[in-house]
Amino acid sequence: MVLKQIELLNFRLHKNTSLDFSEKLNLIIGGNGQGKTSILEAIYYLCTTKNLNMASENDAVSFGESFFDVKGYCQDLTSNKTRIFFDSRKNKKNYYLDDKQISNSSEVIGKFPVVALIQSDHAITLGAPADRRRFVDSVISQASHTYLEILLEYNKTLRQRSSLLWRIKESGDASLYEQLEAWTESLINTGSEIIRHRISFVNEFNEYLIKAYNQIVENKESPKIVYDSIPEIEIEKVEEKFREELLKNSADELRRAMNLVGPHRDDFVFYINDMELKRFGSQGQHKTFQIALRFGQFFFIKDKIGRTPIFLMDDVFGELDSYRAGRISEHVSSIGQTFITMTDLTRTEELNLAEGNVLIKIENGTASYVR
Repeated sequence: MVLKQIELLNFRLHKNTSLDFSEKLNLIIGGNGQGKTSILEAIYYLCTTKNLNMASENDAVSFGESFFDVKGYCQDLTSNKTRIFFDSRKNKKNYYLDDKQISNSSEVIGKFPVVALIQSDHAITLGAPADRRRFVDSVISQASHTYLEILLEYNKTLRQRSSLLWRIKESGDASLYEQLEAWTESLINTGSEIIRHRISFVNEFNEYLIKAYNQIVENKESPKIVYDSIPEIEIEKVEEKFREELLKNSADELRRAMNLVGPHRDDFVFYINDMELKRFGSQGQHKTFQIALRFGQFFFIKDKIGRTPIFLMDDVFGELDSYRAGRISEHVSSIGQTFITMTDLTRTEELNLAEGNVLIKIENGTASYVR
């Protein structure tokens, strides 16, 4: 997929910005706080309906304005117009595909595949289990609409079951146990599907991770992801084990009015040379692992859906030594349309800029092309 053009109106510092992009590398140069990352944020909005850093839509509206409007023109097997409009007075966001309003964001996820390597990716390796679950779920969801639908159904079941557990705790009404049993069966059915998908994903994705990591550090280290789910779970006996764990924890769930068992409590443990990254990894190893996860995501999605994602990289090279930066830059030209932000032009020679690449300078929300 290729994003040909974007238009930003009242989007952060960009009062009125229109840009045409290269099908290859698009290098966006600007100092801190000048609006370069906002370009990536707008692209991510158009591809997913979501904010790149999970910020509020209100935060993205230009100061003194009441709305933002972002439009994009994509080229793949077909041409598509995308648009996202947010009205802060109504606190309402509308997404349009070819001038037709899309009410459910799940219809968009995966249609415009995108991979984003950003500053907050440190949370994937250093943060809480929820950060790692979010990463894995986002990768599988872009590659499998079926998984996305199951995940949405599971989250709905969690909310309903949690509410019911709370009502039982507060009222002690025995008649609610029959409803709880029905929601528990739904939890087992959808949760088991999620676990199976995740087991299969980790088994397959580790090959992509190893390849991407070795492209950066030349086979000097061996990375791995281990799925930490229900103890001793096997893919053939997921429902059986899930049911056993729920039964074992049923009294605690009623006492605490919480869903204590299921894939919403799982974790993914990262290793380098069989040493747990979170406990023993250096800062450089964490950064390399984060980059390898995103490159692995890119090629995994590309292979699964047969289409090339857009790759967004936010000021990645500023945190890397020249060796790692050079290793990554060797592969940038082979991954399709890429958007890279940098604070200055001093390291652009590492990217081996070629004919057809575009350099854009951003200063206080104003964009200009560098010839």
